[in-house]
Amino acid sequence: MALIFDLAVQGVQMLLVLALAPLLTGFVRKVKARLTRRRGPSLIQPYRDLVRLLRKEVVLAENASWLFRVVPYVVFAATWVAAALVPTFAAGLIFSWSADLIAIIALLGSARFALALAGLDVGTSFGGIGSSREVMIASLAEPAMLMIVFTLALIAGSTQLSTIATFMATGDVGLRVSLGLALIALIMVAIAENARIPVDNPATHLELTMVHEAMVLEYSGRHLALIELSASLKLLLYLSLIGCVFAPFALAGPEAGLSAYALGAALYVLKLAAGGFLLAVFETSIAKMRVFRVPEFLGAALMLGLLGTLLLFVSRGL
Repeated sequence: MALIFDLAVQGVQMLLVLALAPLLTGFVRKVKARLTRRRGPSLIQPYRDLVRLLRKEVVLAENASWLFRVVPYVVFAATWVAAALVPTFAAGLIFSWSADLIAIIALLGSARFALALAGLDVGTSFGGIGSSREVMIASLAEPAMLMIVFTLALIAGSTQLSTIATFMATGDVGLRVSLGLALIALIMVAIAENARIPVDNPATHLELTMVHEAMVLEYSGRHLALIELSASLKLLLYLSLIGCVFAPFALAGPEAGLSAYALGAALYVLKLAAGGFLLAVFETSIAKMRVFRVPEFLGAALMLGLLGTLLLFVSRGL
């Protein structure tokens, strides 16, 4: 019975991130609209868009290969697994041994690589531009993310997320400069990885500015629905990661009761709402930067992560 209960809790977490991802996207859009004095779409509009796309027929280019058809499923599966591995309302679940930060980075990198190949597969100019820009962003975002992982691993003694969250929840962490640098770097990487302002504008279709949208212009129907859902899952993943590492309060421990799980789930939703609100405020108050300045933005994140790691080597008291 204990094994069945643990599997059920793990399944609830997987379904929870899948169900909340479109709602988070709708919440960010709603807050941005309100901040600009517009009514904005409904909170459940992303769900309606997904259902509408699933009902539409898939239109494929004549020169699209099997890779173009398979990539949406690969991207969705990799992103969903990565998002489900991040502790949301409970730590130490039955599959928590696989919730390693390096494994999550590898899953996201695989999804990014597959999507970049799909953008190149059809041979359109927009797809090539988007893929080249995506790879350029990844070449700086992934090293910055690895530096953040090294910083957290040196502090917590592990790259396993449940171990990191449990350690951060204790009073032994204290106030560390390295953690502050890692948090700022992680926020910058999250903005770049999710194609948000100022790196990219998720609502634009201008060929001179778009990155993510350029790679998926040729997709339609259920393929586009899977890619859009994957993008929402990726945003939820990074907000969950920030909450798990830097705000791990109310995470239910192993073998906790239903009340602890319910409290953790409720506070997890509040964490997502706070993160979505702050993201909307940030995007409303800043303009999109030029594409040629993105390396400077991510280079700063890389330097912050590297500085946080070096500070731990120089002095363990910082």
